[in-house]
Amino acid sequence: MGKRRTSLKDLAEQLGVSIATVSRALRNSHEVGEEMKQKVQDLAKRLNYRPNPFAQSLRSEAPRMIGVVVPNLVTHYYAAVLSGIEDYATTNGYSVISSNSHENHEDEERAIDNFISLHVEGIVACLAQDTVDYSHFIEINEMGIPLVFFARTCLPEMFSSVVANGDEAAQQATDHLIRTGSRRIAFLGGPNHLDMVRRRKHGYLEALREHKLPIERSLVVCDKIDYEVARRATIELLQRNDRPDAILAFNDIITYAAFDGIKSLGLRIPEDVAIIGFTEGDTSAFVTPKLTAIMDQAHITGMKACELLLRNINGDKKIYKEVIPMTLKIRESSDKRLNEG
Repeated sequence: MGKRRTSLKDLAEQLGVSIATVSRALRNSHEVGEEMKQKVQDLAKRLNYRPNPFAQSLRSEAPRMIGVVVPNLVTHYYAAVLSGIEDYATTNGYSVISSNSHENHEDEERAIDNFISLHVEGIVACLAQDTVDYSHFIEINEMGIPLVFFARTCLPEMFSSVVANGDEAAQQATDHLIRTGSRRIAFLGGPNHLDMVRRRKHGYLEALREHKLPIERSLVVCDKIDYEVARRATIELLQRNDRPDAILAFNDIITYAAFDGIKSLGLRIPEDVAIIGFTEGDTSAFVTPKLTAIMDQAHITGMKACELLLRNINGDKKIYKEVIPMTLKIRESSDKRLNEG
C-alpha cells in the first residue's frame, strides 16, 4: 500500500468482498458471519487500517448527510449546482459534504470511497472528464446507496440523472450564428466519451444539416477540458487559411480560452470571428464585447438532483431523467451584422 492510508476499498479488494461487507464487519454487524468478521478485523490490524475519527464522531451524532462529488469546484457552474444542492438538503434536514475530483478518475473513486466510510445516506455526482470505468458506481448500486448524476452521467439504467437540454440549446445557438452571417462554424468540445459533449455536438451538427451547410471534420475539435489546450486549439484553427468565422464553445473554461485565443491574434469579435459559449453566471456580460451565452440553470439543477436523491433515500426506487432547459442570452459577440457599414 506504500505510504497511502489503507482504505475500506483496499481491505475489500484483498478479501474479494464488497466494501459494504468490510464496513459491516468492522462495525461488528450481525449481517456478517463470525468467520468473515475475523478475517476482516485481522487484515485491518495487519494493514494498520485506521477508521476516520471524523467519520466516527459524525456517526455518534447521527446526522443526516449526503455526499457530492464535482469535477471542478472553482468554476461558477459547479459552485452554483452545489449551492442548489445545499439549499434543498438544508431545508430537508440534511448536511452536505462536497469533494472535488479535479477532473481525475482516481480522485473521484477516492471521494466515493470516503463517502462510504462516512456512511452518507446518498451521493450526488458529476463524472470526471477521464472517467471511462464505472465499476465504483456499479458497486454503489450493489450496496444500495442512493446516487443521482447531474450534467455528465453514466449507467442510465441504474441511476437517476439531471441534465440540461444541451442538444436543443446548441442547435439554437448554431442556428443563430448562421442567421446572423456566420458560415464556417467550429465546435470546441471536451472528450467525446462524455454524454454531455455528445449532446451538444449533436445539436451543432443538426443545425448545420438543417441549413444545408457542409460538415467539416477539421472544424470539430473535441479534446481535454483545459484552458491552455482549448486556447491552443483555437489559435491553430484561426491560423489556417480556411479559418472558421465562428466558434461554438462547449463550457465556460473552453469559452474563455477561445475568447482569449481570438483576441491574442488581433481578430475582431464578431466581425472576424463570432463566438457563443456555454457558460454560467454573469461574467459573460463583463467581457468586451459582451459574450452571447447559453446559460445553465445551475442552481435549479442542484436542487432537482438533491430532490431526486432524497426521493430515493425515502424509498422511491424509480429511475428519473430530468431535463432542465437552458437559455440563449444574445449579446454582442455573435451577430456579424451589428457593425456592418
